[in-house]
Amino acid sequence: MEVATIKKTKKSTWVEKREKEAVGYPKIVEIPNRWANTIGDGKMVILTPKIIDNFIRKIPKGKLATINTIRHHFAEEYNVDETCPMTTGIFVWICAGAAEEDRADGKKQIAPYWRVLKEGGKLNPKYPGGVRQHAKYLEGEGFEIIRGDKDASWRVYNYDQYLMNV
Repeated sequence: MEVATIKKTKKSTWVEKREKEAVGYPKIVEIPNRWANTIGDGKMVILTPKIIDNFIRKIPKGKLATINTIRHHFAEEYNVDETCPMTTGIFVWICAGAAEEDRADGKKQIAPYWRVLKEGGKLNPKYPGGVRQHAKYLEGEGFEIIRGDKDASWRVYNYDQYLMNV
């Protein structure tokens, strides 16, 4: 009797996901009808993790950005109505994981993903280490964190006065 074998594939690292060549991207597409009620209609750009990483690396110490400020910046840059909200969030998450892999590899210049907040100045529980690690990095740069009962309610005090101009 022959036994079937399953070949295990190597799972990609965060760095590999960030660096993967995305042929044909950035890409401009029509906003799907199912999203029209949420983000409107028209055209949107779908970026790449590398483009998001390059943007995050330009956020100076003492400044912050939100996912939506990033999206608005690229919508203007590509002269479209929107930047894809789903992929932008995923790509920021990839950049965060890749930055921590870079840190573990001893790299000193990593993308300061902790300077990217969710809307309302909220910390991101999906970042490596969750909101506690996110808060630690921000507090290390002098930001005051308002802790909530739930991870999803942690936020930076007066975050809007620290938003970078994009």
